[in-house]
Amino acid sequence: MVPFGPGTIICFSNPKVLASHSNAAGASSYRRKGKMRVGVLLMSLILSISHKKVTRISTMSRHRYLHFDVFPRRPLAGNQLTVFPHASDLDADLMQRVALEMAFPETTFVLPRQDPAIGSTFALAREGFIGPDRDEVIFQLGVGPTPVSLEWAGDALAFAWMRQPLPEFGQVVETPTAVGATLGLDPVQLRADLPLQVVSCGVPVLFVPLVTRAAVYAVRFSVPPIQPVFEQHGLDVLPAFVFSLEPGQDDATVYSRMFAPAFGIPEDPATGGASGPLGAYLLRHGAVSATVARPMVSL
Repeated sequence: MVPFGPGTIICFSNPKVLASHSNAAGASSYRRKGKMRVGVLLMSLILSISHKKVTRISTMSRHRYLHFDVFPRRPLAGNQLTVFPHASDLDADLMQRVALEMAFPETTFVLPRQDPAIGSTFALAREGFIGPDRDEVIFQLGVGPTPVSLEWAGDALAFAWMRQPLPEFGQVVETPTAVGATLGLDPVQLRADLPLQVVSCGVPVLFVPLVTRAAVYAVRFSVPPIQPVFEQHGLDVLPAFVFSLEPGQDDATVYSRMFAPAFGIPEDPATGGASGPLGAYLLRHGAVSATVARPMVSL
């Protein structure tokens, strides 16, 4: 269990704790002026905001929560997020059990100082914690202070910009063929000109560059086959972000999938936590220029 205190948003996945980072954002995102712009225009397509209650059997206390379909490219195709806006009386064990019961990629519990990432920012704006008189909030997450810039359309929050921590470039995995084999890929399906590398803007992610979008689509990720490869390099099993720069009809820069079964997320439909280090990785290795500002697509 990761320790936390007042003024922290506690972000649980199913079933492990992700208190250090909230990655509710992400399918449409790109870098601009050092910021990660998240495709929050798609937030206007949120399909379900459920005003429901969760009962704690021992005391019969009730807690209202919000259920968001975040960044759907079409109806009912987004990333599921649950936000409990009033969670100061819940202990960590109960939070974990509630998150497990919700069975969504992410469940957030907001404590008194309301420290959200993108998806939770919209939930808190809807609940009135954040108003149009604010153009920026700084949240104390497990990864440190996280500024979120706000753009309003009248009284409604239209855009939110999250500045992630500076990237940390980690280990290069020198056995791409072995990694590819565990993903069900032939060696020719991995790009030879880009490394398999761990990069972190709060949560370490292994980036796996592939040649074609078809190869991205064909990936099958499972922990048991790939675990020995991570162990060989002295690493825990990390989230894997497979991607291709192959152009498509959508004019996107990157076509990608994100797997994090060690966090209880077999496949994350959209991830802001990996989009930040992805942009840094692509710039570091010359795969894109700093002026590129086209939406990135995630399956």
